[in-house]
Amino acid sequence: MLARPNRLTRGAEYKAVVRRGRRCAGAHTITYVNRVVTDGPARFGFIVSKQVGGAVVRNTVRRRLKALCFESIEAVAPGSDVVIRALPSAASASFDDLRSDVVKCLARRAA
Repeated sequence: MLARPNRLTRGAEYKAVVRRGRRCAGAHTITYVNRVVTDGPARFGFIVSKQVGGAVVRNTVRRRLKALCFESIEAVAPGSDVVIRALPSAASASFDDLRSDVVKCLARRAA
């Protein structure tokens, strides 16, 4: 579970990252990374729309993405804001497929 300082909480923060951040597309996710001037911890946000599936499926995908970001938090530069948008194919993707998408994009954009 990501600690409170490691989460994006406001809609304006999500919007800023998606609009100004650098984009990396994977097979099941789209990752946006925005470097912020502050030296605070890396913060993560997740967008899982109804196109992914019902509530149970969306929450499962969100929990998987949170676990992957918790594993990868050391690889992300401090002060980075990261938003991961799940695509509809994420509902049927295995945990390892999601891991490869997230790790690849974080290594490319947030290191």
